Amino acid sequence: MVVYSFYIFDRHTECIYSKSWLPPPAASSTDILPPTHSHPQQPPQPPPQQPTSNILTQKQSSDNAKLIFGTVFSLRNMVRKLGGSDDAFISYRTAQYKLHYYETASNLRFVMLTDVATLSMRNVLHQIYINLWVEYVVKNPLSPVEHKGGEGVRNELFELGLDQFVRGLM
Repeated sequence: MVVYSFYIFDRHTECIYSKSWLPPPAASSTDILPPTHSHPQQPPQPPPQQPTSNILTQKQSSDNAKLIFGTVFSLRNMVRKLGGSDDAFISYRTAQYKLHYYETASNLRFVMLTDVATLSMRNVLHQIYINLWVEYVVKNPLSPVEHKGGEGVRNELFELGLDQFVRGLM
């Protein structure tokens, strides 16, 4: 099982937490094969690194979170209209990923993207809510109750616990 990313949305539809676990990069052929034209007087050149901008990655992450929430919101409403109030939206699958959804009584929405072969993660999302969110964020007197203006969760114990919990699943 591979977990790609995890999002938490509050009752105001703001993404208050997001985390990505990228798969390890595949070794390229230049890493495996020795150089064919090596000259003793020229040191080997490192591969060029592409510059990354922190602002661009934050904007891309924000856009991804908005797309995820929009998809979840639309599908959840469609399921309620077609199936009645008893039916609940749990997950959906595409060719590349599977989205798992869990909503709490306080309208917190937990979303996890995994590979397509993963079984339902509803219980896992519930465990994250009970064992990590409630313990490290809700019971923390220094943690804000509302996360207005896109202010996200900044809790080191929650982040470490979540990372350890998800890596234990993989």
